[in-house]
Amino acid sequence: MAENRDDDELSIPRASLNKMIKEIIPNVRVANDARELILNCCTEFIHLVSTEANEICNKQFKKTISPEHVLAALDSLGFDGYKEDATEVLKEAKAVAAKKRRGSSKLENLGIPEEELLRQQQELFAQARQEQAQRDQQQWQQMQQLMQQQQQLQNNNNDDDDDYS
Repeated sequence: MAENRDDDELSIPRASLNKMIKEIIPNVRVANDARELILNCCTEFIHLVSTEANEICNKQFKKTISPEHVLAALDSLGFDGYKEDATEVLKEAKAVAAKKRRGSSKLENLGIPEEELLRQQQELFAQARQEQAQRDQQQWQQMQQLMQQQQQLQNNNNDDDDDYS
């Protein structure tokens, strides 16, 4: 049982494999034992390439396997036919990662130029400042009215006190 769990941890998730198969050959049924064989082949291929890339990395006294090590491993193992596809996938992955880091995908999806968004933001800030100034003015006027009322009460009390003297 523990050995089976280790095998699962070292292989591609079955759901991912099934999705790939369905995308590549949507109108073909694939038997379960054929899916298992494909899964084992994929896992073995990844293991083989990563082991070779690790050896290349170690020979260069590096501690991290880079994409160049993987491409060299493909060459070394005779899979140079995959290099062009692997290079394209690497470029796409780098572009997606750069887009994520910039966080620009949300802005690009809006379809509004950055200058227009900046103008709208400045407009909102100005509106907020104006509203705050109006609230401050209202508070000041209320304070003035309260003070006048208190002054009038005090004057009335003083007038009442004068009547009793």
